[in-house]
Amino acid sequence: MIEQVVSFIHELQWQDLPISVRHQAKRCLLDTIGCAIGARQTQLSRIMYDFAAQMHNGKTNRLWLDGRQVSALGAVLAHGTTIDALDIHDNCNMVKGHAGVAIIPTVLAMVEQLEKQPSGQEVLTSIVIGYEIAIRTGLALHAAACDYHSSGAWNALGCAAVAARYLKLDAESTRHALGIAEYHGPRSQMMRCIDTPTMLKDGSGWGAMTGLSAAWMAHSGFTGAPAITVESEGHRSIWDDIGIEWHISHQDFKRYAVCHWAQPAIASTLQLIRIHHVSPGQIREIRVFTFHEATRLNNCRPQNTEQAQYSLPFPVAAAVFHNHLGPSELSGAALKNPDVLRLAESVRLVEDDECNARFPEQQTAYVEIELMDGKMLNSEWCFAPWDILDIPATDDELQEKFHWLVGGNLPEERARTLGALLWGYDDVMDAQAVFPLLLPADVEKINAFAKMRGE
Repeated sequence: MIEQVVSFIHELQWQDLPISVRHQAKRCLLDTIGCAIGARQTQLSRIMYDFAAQMHNGKTNRLWLDGRQVSALGAVLAHGTTIDALDIHDNCNMVKGHAGVAIIPTVLAMVEQLEKQPSGQEVLTSIVIGYEIAIRTGLALHAAACDYHSSGAWNALGCAAVAARYLKLDAESTRHALGIAEYHGPRSQMMRCIDTPTMLKDGSGWGAMTGLSAAWMAHSGFTGAPAITVESEGHRSIWDDIGIEWHISHQDFKRYAVCHWAQPAIASTLQLIRIHHVSPGQIREIRVFTFHEATRLNNCRPQNTEQAQYSLPFPVAAAVFHNHLGPSELSGAALKNPDVLRLAESVRLVEDDECNARFPEQQTAYVEIELMDGKMLNSEWCFAPWDILDIPATDDELQEKFHWLVGGNLPEERARTLGALLWGYDDVMDAQAVFPLLLPADVEKINAFAKMRGE
């Protein structure tokens, strides 16, 4: 079994991928980079960029939209935690977590320091490898562990896999890289961060740093095999179809910058409001029927962005007023809006047996809205918007989301150029062409001036 996995990591080529998988890899890349750029507005990102620059100084990589030089470990830590900060990145219901948030920063960190320029097709192939290893590890870990752990616990192995590919590790060293990543991966208590939200989030930046460290340690001869989640006979069924069944195809994309568990309730509420032309002032109470884990998101008065993202009442109320949820609606003065807070206080969370039975593969909710005149409105069962099991996001919707996220963070022309490059990445011969577009304008000018002088 491990031989099959190692072969997949090192031998998979672009031409081996089904057309739908190739296309999904581009969708994931575009969406994740958009999330990273949009999240630069958050306090969490500012803290982690400063931390990485101070504690992980280096010459191999630069921080996106910042320009400071850091080590590869500093880059993946800062970029992974930044993407986590906005909580609008791609999602995989079957593992209750996220892969791209760690995989894509790790792939790009390796690509940035390569002397030989890889093609966009090679980078996209590496992204697919990372998703497949990470999600399968997540399935194995969820099956074996008694607690619900953060995504960093399993996406660390996906990061170790793609780093092992770029480092050209032999089969035994690759085994050790996976084993080191599993052993050191952050098996954090996810429900602790649900119940008391902080900047810890889903541990994915730490998972990326752990996975990348694991590959470099194995490259130096450090041992750590076996990875039980990969090599245990009890997990054979999870790994037997690797390269046949493609789990990257099971990703869905978030419309709102909050926990995925809250999004079915937001969709149900907005559905009723649109159908019945309800204004916020007409609402007496909103009752949300959903699965147990979503009812734990019960903070009506969040004091910061992290608490707002791990709330259900507040984003439901905010969506009623704004019809979208990004950084502006989940930070600063928006958290003190008295009208939104009044409506949030009217939201009641009810655990529903049918929703529990469907979870985690199907994350659903339905809503009852009681109006001031006593009239009751009832929604249908709803998935999260763009859920893969319902109506997935179209290409046009993902591109629109990308430009919404990067707007205000990049000049318009640069945003268009970056979006076009990422969307056509499979036709790009030099994958490193993305990095100048991720630098701030002043760094671009400095680099151009230095090039003119021959420095």
